[in-house]
Amino acid sequence: MVSKELETAINKQINAELWSAYLYLSMSTWCAHEGLPGFANWFKVQFQEEQDHALKFMNYLIAKGNRVELAPIEKVETSWDSVLKTFQDTLDHERVVTSLINNLVSIARKENDFATENMLQWFVNEQVEEEETAQGMIDSLKLIGNNGFGVYTMDKELAQRSYTPINTTTTA
Repeated sequence: MVSKELETAINKQINAELWSAYLYLSMSTWCAHEGLPGFANWFKVQFQEEQDHALKFMNYLIAKGNRVELAPIEKVETSWDSVLKTFQDTLDHERVVTSLINNLVSIARKENDFATENMLQWFVNEQVEEEETAQGMIDSLKLIGNNGFGVYTMDKELAQRSYTPINTTTTA
């Protein structure tokens, strides 16, 4: 079992991952409404990935003999001023998630819980990728500026992104 402190923190992280999924689903529907199906697809894949992140944490707690306690998901934004703003909000949010993951690692280290720290390294690496990807999208959209053809082209490229499920078991 993991400690009660770590169990509580991981349950909060599960809620944060599900909130992230809900946020990305909201961004997806906003993009679809704005006539950007490729951007909508990109955020829908993010939605699915965040659900997998929550499942990975849930399965870990269950495997360790702890309880999963699901809490209500707080309200998310439902509209943005621009597609650039969705990615700026994405980067800001992913930085918050990185700090939450780092906090979990700190608790695991403090408790000498090497198994949990090892499991969390997957999330540490994932957060580097998430932040880098969001920053790349921001950089691209800033280069495009108000060029409608550039946005159209990027939208077509993002429509090609497909969902690849992660291994949500405790052995990966």
